[in-house]
Amino acid sequence: MSTLRLITAALKDRDIDARGNGKGPLSDDEVFALLAKMIKQRQESEKIYADNGRPELATQEREEIEIIASFLPQQLSEDEAKAAIAAVVTETGAAGMKDMGKVMAVLKERFGGRMDFGKASGWVKAALT
Repeated sequence: MSTLRLITAALKDRDIDARGNGKGPLSDDEVFALLAKMIKQRQESEKIYADNGRPELATQEREEIEIIASFLPQQLSEDEAKAAIAAVVTETGAAGMKDMGKVMAVLKERFGGRMDFGKASGWVKAALT
C-alpha cells in the first residue's frame, strides 16, 4: 500500500509542477518516464542494500519494483527492440552515427515506456556502424 501512495504522491507532485510551468496534465509518456525513474532508483537502492548485507531491505526494494512495473506497458523483448531499431533505421535512411539522434527520437516517439533506451542506444550504435 505504501508503494501505491509513493506513486500517487510522485504523480501529483509532477502534475503540480507541470501546471505551475503552464503545461497541461501529464501525458502517458511522462507518467511512464516517471515510473521508470522510480524503478531505476529502487534498482540502485536494491544493489546498495544487497552489497552492504541488508537482504531484507533489498527484498523490500524488489517488491516495490514489481508493484511499480505492473503499471508500465509490457516491455519489448530484445529481439522485438532490435527489429524495431532495424525498421526505423531503414525508414529514416540513417547511414551513420550522425543520424543516431534522429533514430532515437523516432524510437522514443513510437515506443516510449515500452523500450529500455539505455540498452537501445547501444543497439542503435551497432546498427549504424
